[in-house]
Amino acid sequence: MENTTTVDVRALINEHPFSGYQWLVFAMCFIIVLMDGFDTAAIGFIAPSLLGEWHLSKAALAPVLSAALFGLACGALLSGPVSDRWGRRVVLIGSVLLFGVACLSSGYAANLTELTALRFITGVGLGAAMPNAVTLMSEFSPDHRRATIVNLMFCGFPLGAAFGGFLAAWMIPQFGWRSVLHFGGVVPLLLTVLLVFRLPESIRYMVARQQPVEKIRKVLVRIGSAAHFARSFVMEESGNHAPGSSGIRIVLSRSFVLGSVLLWLCYFMGLVIFYGLVNWMPVLLKDAGLSPQRAALISALFPLGGAGTVLCGMLMDRFNPNRVVATAYALGALSVFAIGQAIGSLGLLVCTVFVAGVLVNTAQASMPSLAAAYYPTAGRGTGVAWMLGVGRFGGIAGSFLVAELSSQHISLSGIFTVVAIAGGISCAALMLKQAIGSSAVDVERASKKEFLAH
Repeated sequence: MENTTTVDVRALINEHPFSGYQWLVFAMCFIIVLMDGFDTAAIGFIAPSLLGEWHLSKAALAPVLSAALFGLACGALLSGPVSDRWGRRVVLIGSVLLFGVACLSSGYAANLTELTALRFITGVGLGAAMPNAVTLMSEFSPDHRRATIVNLMFCGFPLGAAFGGFLAAWMIPQFGWRSVLHFGGVVPLLLTVLLVFRLPESIRYMVARQQPVEKIRKVLVRIGSAAHFARSFVMEESGNHAPGSSGIRIVLSRSFVLGSVLLWLCYFMGLVIFYGLVNWMPVLLKDAGLSPQRAALISALFPLGGAGTVLCGMLMDRFNPNRVVATAYALGALSVFAIGQAIGSLGLLVCTVFVAGVLVNTAQASMPSLAAAYYPTAGRGTGVAWMLGVGRFGGIAGSFLVAELSSQHISLSGIFTVVAIAGGISCAALMLKQAIGSSAVDVERASKKEFLAH
């Protein structure tokens, strides 16, 4: 080892056991994603309280429910190119600080207009945080375990959303709906302090951007001792793009654009389901005759189902990832349809909501790791962020879709049937992506290799 002058960063990460330092990075990213899920779903759980306190109609809630989603889209679309240019670390710290301050301020909103504006700002921070946490974690993960590790991290999002439901069911009767937003703001602010002192920059990013050897060595030595003696670092990866290309140019290049569009469509439709149900299920179940507290508790089972994401990641690392995720979407669509048929039987309703949550959230939470594996380092930040950003408009569409269906007095079973169709479209998009040979594996085999050295 003492004669080593050049270290292959990708080989070292792939061959070295997952270190304590990588687990620290994982823990910080997991908490970011957890609070992202909590803050994103919080507005849905306080919605019944807003209806009563501010004397609003259900239709009047649509703008405030969707404000954060517009912000999420803007934050993701803007942050991806910035992270490919300036780094993952600075974007993550800034975004966590932004959504912490904005969510805390939301708890002091005096009217619907103020709350809507603050939820938009919260969304911008959330939208920038999520894709960069995924990108950073994927670049610290060995290739053969990337989907498992990133999915394990990403399941913090539905767990955070579920935690928001359980917390709201306890806090709102005790302290009022504003306390939920205060909690959602204070925790990210405390987390920001930890990130400033402990969050590293992505090693693969630093090599791709040809940053100083000393800076790369300082981080890499925490993973493998071989870096102690390195005088230079190299990294081999798919290079189906011109050297020095921007993230935007890579994502929209002829090699990647069709796969990108299919990823966007798939994620869009998945969020039609997720946000349509997370934002409106408490209200829909309340209309079906359940008490507000019971409606919130049952609704919280839907995002809680995201724990199945870890198993899906293991299957993705072992089998064809496109087909694994497509199957989850197909089964998820059937389960969402079944929710509408279970209204009237409390036990059956609880089971169907949980099963649907497991399948839909497993599929949706697996998409970022699918995107991270599809793009090279130079375009990964933009690729992951733009899939999440474009997909966020599906969340907006889902919220307005359910609001419109409800206003048209469509039956509950009819609403769930319409929402379930989106899952079938997601399944079809991934199967088409696989059929045209645009999976990450196919691209890597067909492309030339780019050898990055520094």
